Amino acid sequence: MIHDDGYNNDAHIHNFLHKPPPLPPLSHRFNSDLLTKIFPMACSSSALRFFSSASVKVSSNSKSVHLSSSSSKSLVPSNLTNPFLSQTLRNNLTTTNYNFSSLPKYSFTLKSQANPSLDSRPDKVQELCVYEINERDRGSPAYLRLSLKFVNSLGDLVPFTNKLYTGDLEKRIGITAGICILVQHKKEKKGDRYEAIYSFYFGEYGHIAVQGPYLTYEDSYLAVTGGSGIFKGVSGEVKLQQLVFPFKIFYTFYLKGINELPEELLGTPVKPTPAVEPTPAAMACHPYATILNYTD
Repeated sequence: MIHDDGYNNDAHIHNFLHKPPPLPPLSHRFNSDLLTKIFPMACSSSALRFFSSASVKVSSNSKSVHLSSSSSKSLVPSNLTNPFLSQTLRNNLTTTNYNFSSLPKYSFTLKSQANPSLDSRPDKVQELCVYEINERDRGSPAYLRLSLKFVNSLGDLVPFTNKLYTGDLEKRIGITAGICILVQHKKEKKGDRYEAIYSFYFGEYGHIAVQGPYLTYEDSYLAVTGGSGIFKGVSGEVKLQQLVFPFKIFYTFYLKGINELPEELLGTPVKPTPAVEPTPAAMACHPYATILNYTD
């Protein structure tokens, strides 16, 4: 049929059926949408077959992946009417090289490799002894009876802060500061069990944080949860020895994960007894009887 505008429709149909349109570059990734756009009359989504199996070869030189489809399943639509198109697609799509060199690259690093300092921390356990003494000049402790009972009961809070001295009682170190939460009153032992959360301050050296049970009737152990300054990254535990409740306590720290402790903190400890007292110079905070910038 010839239209008035001179367009030969029969010739156009003849050319479409017998002359294949140009194929897209092989570097383009094959997908069903591409075939649908090129051959709207010859294929549909239901006509495409997917890989049943494939072999993958990785070339270390070309950085490319070689995909070979199985001969039992074809990517070419089964109902293509043009034999030239069918044969061309089979020849071109049977083996395809995909180049992944331009794709973004990701690297994975183990945590220990990312932070070598975690593995290089010292494993040596160091002992540190200190005395905590309540000299009745800091308004501590403050007993808050939130239970509204006359007997010590669950929920009572005890904020506190006391003075710290070296184990040899010759130097003032700093203070303790924290809170105790009453967990249970032990009538038969004439004491209490607290959950304690507090810190030991060592002037410019930093601080040590601890948490755990505080028993007023026997020794107890608390966990060292961290620190700052020279105690950054510290772990371990601390033994609490009640000497005179609530005025005198002797602590023995077992610390690891830190460098060697300063000598001025490591004096030979005085044997813990209820009668121990700091030296007069340490109590008076003379410069030679304190650590540098001790916490007050």
